[in-house]
Amino acid sequence: QVQLVESGGGLAQPGGSLRLSCAASGFTFSTYSMSWVRQAPGKGFEWVSGISSGGSDTVYADSVKGRFTSSRDNAKNTLYLQMNSLKPEDTAMYYCARGFSGGGVRGQGTQVTVSS
Repeated sequence: QVQLVESGGGLAQPGGSLRLSCAASGFTFSTYSMSWVRQAPGKGFEWVSGISSGGSDTVYADSVKGRFTSSRDNAKNTLYLQMNSLKPEDTAMYYCARGFSGGGVRGQGTQVTVSS
């Protein structure tokens, strides 16, 4: 079955960096666009970024543009999110999702907390 497992979350200071990973299995990863979404405490889901199946095209939410970079390694069936210049408002549970819009199958999430 389709499985997505996120990792790499944790506590970071404002201005710091984290790199999230999403290991995919149960489907042909290289043929699907993928996305990252997040959910802050008490709020709804926010789409963060989308990446094409080959990785050549990426789109970002305005809230993270210029700070976050999404990439993928299709040989390793893994999606990444490099997060730099982190802000307290980036604190959320981060999920990877199959598909560009974020509305597809999701993993269990990894918590990112940005605090001094």
